[in-house]
Amino acid sequence: MKIGFCGTVSVGKTTLVNAIKELPEFSHYTFATERSKYLRDLGIPLNTDSTLKGQTIFLAERCSELIQENIITDRTVIDVMAFTENAQSIEIEHKAAFIEYAHNFIPEYDWIFHVTSEGVSIEDNNVRTTDAVYRKQIEHTIRSLISENLFKIKNFGIISGPVEDRIKQFKSYLSL
Repeated sequence: MKIGFCGTVSVGKTTLVNAIKELPEFSHYTFATERSKYLRDLGIPLNTDSTLKGQTIFLAERCSELIQENIITDRTVIDVMAFTENAQSIEIEHKAAFIEYAHNFIPEYDWIFHVTSEGVSIEDNNVRTTDAVYRKQIEHTIRSLISENLFKIKNFGIISGPVEDRIKQFKSYLSL
């Protein structure tokens, strides 16, 4: 199964995926977690400074994950689309063309889970932005993209609360 978690910055997607990684029922899965620091260190601008080239690299990473048979990842193409939409340095027509292309990969996920920001404080990891307004913009964009593309998503779930609750919700969705 190809399982992806999407959500705005600092909602605990990576923390959740790392917790799932410890569960025996997922021992045969490959796990992909956040690579923003690595990509930033390569000189790729992040957040509102992101460029079309940068977002292309992020999309290529998501597509490379979808080649795996059994993968759980803390980012999806929906995240890439949302960050592209909110990037200040990408021209509108390039955003539209990029997002239209990225739509093609949504059906490849067996499950997409939206990890909500409700009740989660922004944590500064010295990589992502701590701008609360930007965080809300990304959250709004992700919700809109999910709504617009729900017909392309094979299985969808919403995850919220503390990590323990999130794991229970995740396993319940998967009937485990």
